[in-house]
Amino acid sequence: MKSIVRKLLVSCAVVASTAAFAQADKVVMGVSIPAATHGWAGGVVYWANRTQGELEKQYPGIKVVVKTAGSAAEQANQIQDLQTVNKINTLVILPFESAPLTQPVAQIKNKGVFITVVDRGLTDTSAQNAYVAGDNPGFGKVAAEYMAKALGGKGDLVILRGIPTVIDNQRVDAFNEVIKANPGMKVLDAKHGNWNRDDAFKVMQDYLTRFKKIDAVWASDDDMAVGVQKAIEQAKRSDVKLVIGGAGAKGYIKKVMDGDPIVTADVTYSPSMIADAMKLTADSRVKGTAMPATTIIPSLLITKENAAKYYFPDSPF
Repeated sequence: MKSIVRKLLVSCAVVASTAAFAQADKVVMGVSIPAATHGWAGGVVYWANRTQGELEKQYPGIKVVVKTAGSAAEQANQIQDLQTVNKINTLVILPFESAPLTQPVAQIKNKGVFITVVDRGLTDTSAQNAYVAGDNPGFGKVAAEYMAKALGGKGDLVILRGIPTVIDNQRVDAFNEVIKANPGMKVLDAKHGNWNRDDAFKVMQDYLTRFKKIDAVWASDDDMAVGVQKAIEQAKRSDVKLVIGGAGAKGYIKKVMDGDPIVTADVTYSPSMIADAMKLTADSRVKGTAMPATTIIPSLLITKENAAKYYFPDSPF
């Protein structure tokens, strides 16, 4: 993997570790992530497990424990076990949901565990030491700008939101800001599809039943876009001109490459950010050096012209 420094936009703010670790001291890192309930999360699991082995090889003596959870409640219990049973002194966590995980994370931070939060921010940032994420406002902004340009600033659209989280709010707020600047565009409705293709299929079925004309759909996730397209095809609707997902799933990158008539663009948001977070955190903790308080990975527009650059057919996502 290329240098993290070259890949990432890093804020100027930096935070020192809660305790400096000398090379001889042992770092026990817990990595808590959602189970592979959808494609992007499957990519996160893949990258976390891959990076576990890489870090233990790179830093002799470091121990990395990866746990996956199928719900916010299960994840809250797991991080308590990581602290009491596995005796972790470092936690890299991608919260299943923001609000239910904030207090459990704060509790183990108060016991001296260094916390790096990834992707889905907590509702109270004082519960973390560092934050690594994609550019969530950029994710919504880039999609909306492309949609507005593609539709000539006019049209009726629907939105499928993800799981209720801080990042979902950031994405939708940024998307809506762009749409408001285009008075010829109207958002008919916005409902949660939970970053899940089956849930998205049901939401889109409802939209298609209620609205006789839909010009565009912001699915805000490539898995949800799969469900959206399936619903459109089953309903035999020809009014939808554009579907934009997001995250750069290989299946949707291929659609863009191949010239799918309604999937003409995508937006990057790679699950490999969990690997970046683990590497940044391990390096900081082992060497006792400061870690950036905030590391933001840009969200970029993918079109037919540059899609090949983002297409990795051997990737799990």
